[in-house]
Amino acid sequence: MVPTVPTTYWHPLADGRVQCDVCPRACKLRDGQRGVCFVRAREGDEIVLTTYGRSSGFCVDPVEKKPLNHFLPGSSILSFGTAGCNLACRFCQNWDISKSKEMDTLADQAAPEEIARAAAAEGCRSVAFTYNDPTIFLEYAIDVADACHELGLAAVAVTAGYICPEPRADFYAHLDAANVDLKGFTEDFYRHTCGAELGAVLETLEFLRHETDAWFELTTLLIPGLNDSDRELDEMTSWVAEHLGTDVPMHFTAFHPDYRMRDRPPTPPETLSRARHIARANGVRYAYTGNVHDTGGQSTFCHGCGARVVERDWYSIGDYQLDDDGHCRACGTVIPGRFDGGPGGWGPQRRPVVLRGHS
Repeated sequence: MVPTVPTTYWHPLADGRVQCDVCPRACKLRDGQRGVCFVRAREGDEIVLTTYGRSSGFCVDPVEKKPLNHFLPGSSILSFGTAGCNLACRFCQNWDISKSKEMDTLADQAAPEEIARAAAAEGCRSVAFTYNDPTIFLEYAIDVADACHELGLAAVAVTAGYICPEPRADFYAHLDAANVDLKGFTEDFYRHTCGAELGAVLETLEFLRHETDAWFELTTLLIPGLNDSDRELDEMTSWVAEHLGTDVPMHFTAFHPDYRMRDRPPTPPETLSRARHIARANGVRYAYTGNVHDTGGQSTFCHGCGARVVERDWYSIGDYQLDDDGHCRACGTVIPGRFDGGPGGWGPQRRPVVLRGHS
């Protein structure tokens, strides 16, 4: 029997169905039906979460893998997710988890306090909700975040930002940082390739920037011929600079054929460099490349004097020229982000974790 917990964001409809109000999909369910995300379901006259306390596995990663380049650089982060997703991206690179409709995918069971204790025992500075979107396991993620804060750990969401206003305010009130996938910059791409709407994601980004204190960065997976044109990149990066400010880091990462999009070629490295150049030309101070070996495109340079302040080689940090508060040692310019002491030394390690023994 799969355990369930009641949820808050739903309302009854006149025709007897119950509508889920967590994300803009607004799934309208009869008794026994599940939403598109698969994990939120109707039981009786309410919507319940069927995956509370159940995970697809835990792993300690470098925080740069989320990717977050301006949040506790070099530190380790305990990552986990659940089954299901509320988007339908044809190119999903975690499809074996996010598209799963098998509860056997949920290999580990863990209460929020167990996760926080495990992260602390592993020497992590934070915990990430990732692999699939935490929007769909909102209640579990909030409780984990609160448990982390009790132990002095940060809570991080890796998300598509596809969430309704009321649960959005609730969710992000418990978070310290997020990486939001800005998957493209046309409604057509979102509708036909992701099964979502761009407008709702842009609302989340403006909310994060103007109504929260959470640190956030953006990631765009560039797919040849679909979302990588000069025009789209120009419009996207101009919008970011105007609406979110020039200090929000943007990550342009390389696509590789996967899931239901195996007919497209991998992204050429020069496409990522072109995107980075367009972003910087439009005022974005911190633009990065990802999923390719590009030390220059992955390192951080001071926007004040141009000095390299964080050298990165994949997930390894080399020369580090920031003081404990994130000031450039060459000119004193404050680098935007969350810096606390020197860099961590986790490097490129990826270590699976079994939570038994951390209770």
